[in-house]
Amino acid sequence: MALLKSSNPALQEKSFQGTILEGLGDAQVMSVNGTMNKFGIMMVLMMGTTFFAWNQFYLGSDPMPLMLTGVFGGLIVAIILAFKKEWGHILAPVYAILEGLFVGSISAIYNYTYPGLPMQAVALTLLVTLVMFLIYRYKIIRVTEKFRMVIIIATAALMFFYLIQWLWVLFTGSPLTGFTNAATPLGIGFSVLVSALAALNLLLNFDTIEKGVELRASKYMEWYCAFGLLVTIVWLYFELLRLLSKLQRN
Repeated sequence: MALLKSSNPALQEKSFQGTILEGLGDAQVMSVNGTMNKFGIMMVLMMGTTFFAWNQFYLGSDPMPLMLTGVFGGLIVAIILAFKKEWGHILAPVYAILEGLFVGSISAIYNYTYPGLPMQAVALTLLVTLVMFLIYRYKIIRVTEKFRMVIIIATAALMFFYLIQWLWVLFTGSPLTGFTNAATPLGIGFSVLVSALAALNLLLNFDTIEKGVELRASKYMEWYCAFGLLVTIVWLYFELLRLLSKLQRN
């Protein structure tokens, strides 16, 4: 029986290959409550380092060292976790700690420019996440194979576009396209679409977690799925933060 795919690289069907074992007791298999408890632990850890990075910025420290530590450290941990899912109880919390350094630094910079904006983005992220959970829970939008494939292709295309844009800036020093950061109708529309795509990814994440529980995936997959859900929510937060900043500049 194949586990349904997710556009989140951390929550795709192949992530569960080799983790679904017959004859495991209930205490040895993945559960929704166990996954959400571990997600809560990761959120607390991330919030701790987020506040630390935030405070360091307002104490006058250069945010770049913490930001780069969070970005590249988190990327390295995420890559290792993709191959060593059974290490999730160690690597997932470490990722949350590193991610908090990045989130806190970026949020402090935005707050310095647009006072109060990060808190608005946090509130909106929580609201969108709740709405998407209810949409999934009551099957208002059903996660069909066709729906899943559309979201996967759209997300992959967006990530490729972001990668090309980042490499262009790195090597030329100028943006490939100006509209993505511009407070114009086109720029705002782009952010709305990307935020909506991030929100729709949550439906796929919820579905993948549910299927993992149904297929009795090994207990350590709770950490891995909590990690994947955190990745999507942080992505949603940053897209909403960018959208709100454009609306303030407009």
